Amino acid sequence: MISLLFLPLYVLLCPDFTAADSPTVALAYGTFQGFARGSVTQFLGVPFGQAARFSVPQEPALLHGLQNATSFGPACPQQALDIPSGFPVASNTYPSISEDCLTLDVFKPTVENPKVKLPVFVWIYGGGFQVGNSRDYDLPPVVERSISRGEPIIVVTPNYRVSAFGFLAGKEAGAAGISNLGLRDQIFALKWVQKHISAFGGDPARVVIGGVSAGSISTSFLFLNNKQNSNTLFQGAFLQSGPAIHVSQLSDGQSDYDGLVAANNCRAARNTLHCLRHAPFDTFMASVNNTPNFLSYRSLNIVWGPRIDGDVVQHDPWVSLSGGLYAKVPVLAGMCDDEGTLFSLSTLNITTDGEFLDYVHFNYLPETSQDQMAQLARLYPDDPTQGSPFDTGTDNQLTPEYKRLAAFQGDLVITSPRRFLLEKISSTQDAWGWLNKMGKSAKGPLGASHASDTPIWFTLAVPEGIDSLLNFINTLDPNRPAKDSTSNVSIPWPKWNTPSAAGPSSLLTFWDTGINVTADEFRSEAVGILNDLRLSEP
Repeated sequence: MISLLFLPLYVLLCPDFTAADSPTVALAYGTFQGFARGSVTQFLGVPFGQAARFSVPQEPALLHGLQNATSFGPACPQQALDIPSGFPVASNTYPSISEDCLTLDVFKPTVENPKVKLPVFVWIYGGGFQVGNSRDYDLPPVVERSISRGEPIIVVTPNYRVSAFGFLAGKEAGAAGISNLGLRDQIFALKWVQKHISAFGGDPARVVIGGVSAGSISTSFLFLNNKQNSNTLFQGAFLQSGPAIHVSQLSDGQSDYDGLVAANNCRAARNTLHCLRHAPFDTFMASVNNTPNFLSYRSLNIVWGPRIDGDVVQHDPWVSLSGGLYAKVPVLAGMCDDEGTLFSLSTLNITTDGEFLDYVHFNYLPETSQDQMAQLARLYPDDPTQGSPFDTGTDNQLTPEYKRLAAFQGDLVITSPRRFLLEKISSTQDAWGWLNKMGKSAKGPLGASHASDTPIWFTLAVPEGIDSLLNFINTLDPNRPAKDSTSNVSIPWPKWNTPSAAGPSSLLTFWDTGINVTADEFRSEAVGILNDLRLSEP
């Protein structure tokens, strides 16, 4: 099971530029020409690796002559989504799609001090591990804000393979060493940063990684110990609506692999993986599109996503976190109040108590006993006043079970693993948490939905948010500006394990009316039981 999500919220369009604003950067494998627009210089579509279908990433090819880095690279192949009625975002259409898609974008200050190496923020997009592209978020304004505050940073946004292209499972994938290719792409991009970011004025010793939804979950997995040593490649982590979630073994994806083999007429092949690698793209893509996606009835129980392979994902996250097997670096980790609403729009045909319980049991928790299911039924009652969007009474009840499903799915995939992560890591390192409650009345049945806090961190809608993030990228503390900063963050952000007025743990909480500190204790019994169920599974 896994979450994720997230459809891109922003699309960045490259503006016109003149030859006079065409800076170049020389790397070991090629020289790239970008463009300057105001205070931000952009290098777009820079190759950081290359990989054939179902192959691990390799070093990029040697490039001769001046390379144009003024437009985004192609998106990796995208899985078709079943957009439910009422879903607020349409499916993306990118100008180009290619399996040769391992490129990244670099956004840096146009005016720089060559004697000062800048901190680097590596941003990983979301998309449920099935869609997404580096262009999905408008990041130049983040660099602009960092410059205006005297805390300049560089932002890097890599592509990674998604859907079956990035997360093929089964024994064949394990034997070939191609498990979790999407995560391997991200690791390869982080290694590129270590090798090459100094050419752009960045400091490879001051890297913070982060992401939203599937990008945040990816960050969470890279934060755990593994055989790729991914958690040695950064010094801080920013987790927006995506903790380290429970995932199944690589072998549990065998039926999905076998389904692709059958759909691509590869059953008779001596080497089925070789056959899939050479299947015509359109045929193979059609077979992938016929598999469930995160907006289908299965919702967050997705087919294509990270799995435990003993290598990139070495253990179940609950095992790794319980054993202290993670990077001891500062972390910002937060969520929105109504994480499950978006992902309950595809299950509006569930309208009775029995249907709700059957769905929870068979789709998410097949190993639970009857007694455990009865306990979950009590903790997530058939009562719209206790459902999500929370604190809206009987309003927003699209169907008799909608708010109930939204409460359960949000807690299972985001709330409970996020709290488990913070409980573990806050005893070994600095950690801060947040909760977004903005937009409840304006968004009706969606409430403060998944990833709706993106404007807090990447625009000036809530200056305290973006300024706290810039502080963190510079100093690994959201309260402490860089030495030369003009910042004056007005709301102190206590560490997560600092007692609040309402309880023993603190969340910086964003409301339509302002910001305050609340306790991270909501639905504590239900969240605790969900985490106990996860602990029992490994």
